[in-house]
Amino acid sequence: MLHFGDSMLEIISHDGPARLGKYEDAETPSTLKSDLKLLKDEPMPYNVPKTLAEWSVKQTIANATKSGKTGIGVVHGSKYPDLRVKCANELEKLGNTVLMVANSEKLLERPMDLVRIMAQLRENINPNSAIYFPFTDASFIPLLVYLGVDLFSDSACEFYAYLNILMTPTATYNLKEYPIYDMDFEKLKEYNKNSMDFVLREVRENIKNGTLRNLVEERCCTSPESMTALRVLDRDYPDFLEKYTQLQ
Repeated sequence: MLHFGDSMLEIISHDGPARLGKYEDAETPSTLKSDLKLLKDEPMPYNVPKTLAEWSVKQTIANATKSGKTGIGVVHGSKYPDLRVKCANELEKLGNTVLMVANSEKLLERPMDLVRIMAQLRENINPNSAIYFPFTDASFIPLLVYLGVDLFSDSACEFYAYLNILMTPTATYNLKEYPIYDMDFEKLKEYNKNSMDFVLREVRENIKNGTLRNLVEERCCTSPESMTALRVLDRDYPDFLEKYTQLQ
């Protein structure tokens, strides 16, 4: 019997660190549409002393080992890149090929940490392992894909709908302050899902055409956090960017 985590991501092409691929029957980058089997982990807040983060990693690996199954491995390590890499590598050794980034919403608020952790993760795990970023709005997706993320969740679409927030490819709008549309919860959730679907389709086509960097620069102009992340990426990780960039 094939367990969920036994599937490997097939890489079709690169555009910088971004990857166009196939996971099960889905073209990636995409939302994860499989039966989600999340391995038991040991949650830990983002900004904690390293000893606590180390304990979280140790318990997460122990729980995954004890389960005897494969699935979605949760990459803990809080704000410490070396612990994130250690956790991911140990989860891979257990046969897990989809690795979910813990504290994803906190990383989006910390551009330097986001770049440091995501770049080191992507460089130090199996290229056929998929990185799963479980919470983001649509405007961050091009940058995250450029950092090597393969899979996303549409849970943010429902979360924002509960808050009466409309998601577009470039921004989010509180409909109480910006009454662009008058929508009930279900219609707003569907609108947000369509926005995320559009951005993922847009990203895939840009990867195919070798133009993702242009899209990333355009979208980063709409957010101070993402613009800072892109500048840090260019300044501190040129080798990471150039590794898959074709020479002209």
